[in-house]
Amino acid sequence: MFMNTFLITQVRGMATLKTISMRLKSVKNIQKITKSMKMVSAAKYTRAERELKPAKPYGIGALAFYESMQGDSAKKSTETVSSLPTGKKHLIIALSSDRGLCGAVHSSICKMIRHDLYEEIEKKSPDTETKLVIVGDKAKGILQRLFAKHILLTFSNVGKTSATFADASFIVQNLLESGYEFDTCNMYYNVFKSVVSYKSTKTNLLSVDAVANSPIIHSYDDLDGLTLKDHQQAQLASCLYYAMKENAVSEQSSRMTAMDNASKNAGDMISRLTMTFNRTRQAVITRELIEIISGAAAV
Repeated sequence: MFMNTFLITQVRGMATLKTISMRLKSVKNIQKITKSMKMVSAAKYTRAERELKPAKPYGIGALAFYESMQGDSAKKSTETVSSLPTGKKHLIIALSSDRGLCGAVHSSICKMIRHDLYEEIEKKSPDTETKLVIVGDKAKGILQRLFAKHILLTFSNVGKTSATFADASFIVQNLLESGYEFDTCNMYYNVFKSVVSYKSTKTNLLSVDAVANSPIIHSYDDLDGLTLKDHQQAQLASCLYYAMKENAVSEQSSRMTAMDNASKNAGDMISRLTMTFNRTRQAVITRELIEIISGAAAV
């Protein structure tokens, strides 16, 4: 009976140590991965921030053009959240990427869109139509579950390489060729603030008709419909390209911060598991010594 008890206790002790050892090894491997991802994100962040600087003048200039077309009702900041749309056809452009593990970069965009769409659905007239253009699988996965019938176009393979103006032009070309002539348009993206912060932003974009009917546009000479259409396509591509660059910097900085926090949390867990492993091993050794001494004394 004593021998059976000794064997059971020993097996239980070894199983506990083995479980803790496997968990400790797993957490150490996770920490190695998170540290590697942080280093990769730091390199990509530096590159994305460098590429954002030459793209800013084009994007800010295009957004300033749209604001001037809106006249006195335009907001003076490119990061101002506008009121609900009043047009019959409303277009929403959501910018994200195909990669996760970057904090709330993608979910914050989807949260804003979800809030505005629910509010719009409650207040809009029956003949108002809203469509979604989603860039990136992360936003698509969230919004498709809620607003599948509103989705007009989706684009994948975003974030694997640096965004180019050709990518933005491709999205705009597909949008214009889809035949959906929107009256109002909102673009949702993240604006980079610092390494540890970004701001989810909604920006107004105008249709060709809105630009053509603006009083300011009549100050230009020799503007026909084809010229306005080509100019609108270039302006949309510039805004989209700039927003994609802002989004990329925000994503990489957020992923770098998230991986740094994950590495620190893994380090804390490794310390606690190491202490638990050492205490458990000491308890097993002590219990075995007591059983051996007790057995020897009984003889």
